[in-house]
Amino acid sequence: MTESQSSTVLVTGAAGYIGSVLCEELIDNGYRVIALDNLEQGHPQAVALGATFIEGDLAERESLERVFRTRAPDAVMHLAASSVVSESVAQPARYFKNNVVNSINLLDAMLAHGVKKMVFSSSAAVYGEPVSLPIREQDPERPTNPYGESKLMFEKALQWYNRAYGLKFISLRYFNAAGASRRSGEDHHPETHLIPSVMKVALKQEEHLCLYGTDYDTEDGSCVRDYIHVVDIARAHILALRALEGVRARIYNLGNGEGYSVLQVVKAAREVTGAEVPVLLQPRRPGDPARLVASPELIRSELGWQPRYPALKDIMASAWEWHRKHPYGYSKER
Repeated sequence: MTESQSSTVLVTGAAGYIGSVLCEELIDNGYRVIALDNLEQGHPQAVALGATFIEGDLAERESLERVFRTRAPDAVMHLAASSVVSESVAQPARYFKNNVVNSINLLDAMLAHGVKKMVFSSSAAVYGEPVSLPIREQDPERPTNPYGESKLMFEKALQWYNRAYGLKFISLRYFNAAGASRRSGEDHHPETHLIPSVMKVALKQEEHLCLYGTDYDTEDGSCVRDYIHVVDIARAHILALRALEGVRARIYNLGNGEGYSVLQVVKAAREVTGAEVPVLLQPRRPGDPARLVASPELIRSELGWQPRYPALKDIMASAWEWHRKHPYGYSKER
């Protein structure tokens, strides 16, 4: 029996965009999966086939106790979080409660049941305004919003739990997750991410895409971001889980190491979908950096991770395939 076939992994946020794809990859790699989600943002239809689904909330300690008493996992992949930057500025209390306090509830339940391995879904938002490009793990952490601050606070809690209690962790700082697997895609309400927003315009559900700022110091004047295929993110989690056998604590950036501008995304969408995708030019939004691009060299050299789908057109094509088949997301209602 292989290590994966004998291992059970608890995935929090398992009915969400990245969580659902991660569960698919875990099951495909022979792991048993407990899928935990409170369905506040997730979709029950997104839960991976073959996973044991439990509807529960990290805020409810008794709910967590039931999860761990039923079948204590060998490791936890923690993705459950509130994650909209603008909302975090307006409602910081919600973000610190959900992303820090509730996450510590999870850590305490893990320790109470002897579970000492976690792969944590962090964010490039911990860096704030970059001091240099590409962004490296040793660069200063200066979050500019409560979302990024909450992710950084929990990373620091993990470091202290590691020292005091021997809890082993790897934190993956995502840049821009994008694309879809064959079964699962991106469906947020409201939708704030660029690529699914472009898809809504291609499907004629929206009249145009708002483009905020065309006078940045970039090749075409629009903002540049690092997009990474959601399946490549899921694969990185599995490599991280395996690495926890020999690693006590590690932090990795997760991106392609190459940026694409908003206008490049629009151009690729037009080519992939055959739709016009009208653009409405708007002034810059406060706080949008011109470029955010990761250096993924550390995870490549230490874990052997390589993206399978680094090309923007491949990312866009997978997103279009999913959105075309699910024009209203997971809902059957218009």
